Amino acid sequence: MPSSLLRVAVVCSSNQNRSMEAHNSLSKRGFSVRSFGTGTHVKLPGPAPNKPNVYDFKTTCDQMYNDLLRKDKELYTQNGILHMLDRNKRIKPRPERFQNCKDLFDLILTCEERVYDQVVEDLNSREQETCQTVHVVNVDIQDNHEEATLGAFLICELCQCIQHTEDMENEIDELLQEIEEKSGRAFLHTVCFY
Repeated sequence: MPSSLLRVAVVCSSNQNRSMEAHNSLSKRGFSVRSFGTGTHVKLPGPAPNKPNVYDFKTTCDQMYNDLLRKDKELYTQNGILHMLDRNKRIKPRPERFQNCKDLFDLILTCEERVYDQVVEDLNSREQETCQTVHVVNVDIQDNHEEATLGAFLICELCQCIQHTEDMENEIDELLQEIEEKSGRAFLHTVCFY
């Protein structure tokens, strides 16, 4: 299955760190990929754990970048948020919410179990129009820059293995098991329908 035929979505909570890192890596490898968040708002770390910066999904990466630059350039440079937003605005103008997208995908990769549950719930609540299958796979990735990078490598490896299968429907479970054993990470997998 050539990568151009495999339609991939990567989903985290805010569509900022984990999903964008994987989006960037997959895009560089020629995959047809989009990234999303499932949260009600985009949340970025703030000056304290209980004081996040909260934005609407309509807020552009440029607007977030400039807002944080104005608030505390040193803090947001030091914690890597400005660098992350700079990368993000080169990928796409703003974060997107998965629940607002009606495009079809062959494979949806989520970055934490809560997001996986939200994606599966959303897909199962939609009216089935095409009865096309979509594989939803969760790859647990901690929400920090280092883990997002490592998670992106794992997601790329998974997508590259899937693109080389003759029959994704019948081979994906075995493939996931092989990668689980090699990586030491457990995956959740389900099939939903459009």
